[in-house]
Amino acid sequence: MPRYFFDIRNDGDLYPDEEGLDLTDLRAAKIEAANTLAGIARDAGHSGGNHDVAIEVRTDDGLQFHAAFILHGPKQ
Repeated sequence: MPRYFFDIRNDGDLYPDEEGLDLTDLRAAKIEAANTLAGIARDAGHSGGNHDVAIEVRTDDGLQFHAAFILHGPKQ
């Protein structure tokens, strides 16, 4: 079972995942990335301001995919 690492890039800062998760396949990794981004987006919506967040998903074989959201708008 491959180990997937979910590195988070938040407004230009990189937070590497040093533990990773053992997941069955790439589809499971995409679901995990989407759920993680949904939680981050929910928190970002409450905090206001602009946010650029990406998850870079990798295995020992290298980068597998990126998932991202951008939340920009006028300040309230």
